[in-house]
Amino acid sequence: MKINVVKERCKSCGYCIKFCPKNVLELGTEVNSKGYEYVQAVRVEDCVGCCICGRMCPDGAIEIYKD
Repeated sequence: MKINVVKERCKSCGYCIKFCPKNVLELGTEVNSKGYEYVQAVRVEDCVGCCICGRMCPDGAIEIYKD
């Protein structure tokens, strides 16, 4: 599984973090060019490929690729 967070689209709303059943994502400490801290996939090995994070993101900042 590959999770790509498009950092320039992320506004750190946290929906993806809240709804991920496996706690794969966390809010990072780095900021994008708009001044938002962006989400990072920190436990990719726990991802089950449900794609809920991508569906919940209002800005289309999360892309999931299955191997």
